[in-house]
Amino acid sequence: MPWERLNERIESCRNCPRLVEWRERVGQEKRASFRDWEYWARPVPNFGDSKATKLIVGLAPAAHGANRTGRMFTGDRSGDWLYRALNRAGLANQPTSDDTADGLRLKGVLITAIAHCAPPGNKPLPSEIENCRPFLAELLATQSWRAVLCLGSLSWKELFRTLGRRPPAKFAHGVEAQVEGLGVCLASFHPSQQNTFTGKLTEAMLDEVVARFAAI
Repeated sequence: MPWERLNERIESCRNCPRLVEWRERVGQEKRASFRDWEYWARPVPNFGDSKATKLIVGLAPAAHGANRTGRMFTGDRSGDWLYRALNRAGLANQPTSDDTADGLRLKGVLITAIAHCAPPGNKPLPSEIENCRPFLAELLATQSWRAVLCLGSLSWKELFRTLGRRPPAKFAHGVEAQVEGLGVCLASFHPSQQNTFTGKLTEAMLDEVVARFAAI
């Protein structure tokens, strides 16, 4: 598949010196609870169904999550929330995502991010997002999409910046818009610990948006 060839280029990218240094240093120093892991410590490729017609756009890999496991939203609490919601909506065969050998399969869905390397403080610089933008642009062009779900306001803005368009609506949790070439675009608060611990995002809120996304 074209996006699998794209993944090969993503995995070998070294365009952002700050991110290369950080992701590799994290992979060497590790977190104590993961000291026996061999960290992925490279750009994290797109993950999902090769026949996907639905796309989820996240922010960036977590240092000890996807940067450790090598799979989007795998091995951290944001992923716990996302995959539980996808499973309840019938888009994933299981509610957990621990490592690449856990048997997780997505149904009709592909997951990407606006930045493919783990950034310090979970905040990629604008220049680093810009360096990753061609990967997103190419992914959007690889096949026909029926629906896109953006996790977080930055992903929502960057999706339309990649398309060279203004967002059709201001970001808000649950916002939905019909977009030529992409089908229905939806937005959700990101399932980050900052949002879930404070109650800004509840599982019911995430389930409602993901259910709409699944129904398209």
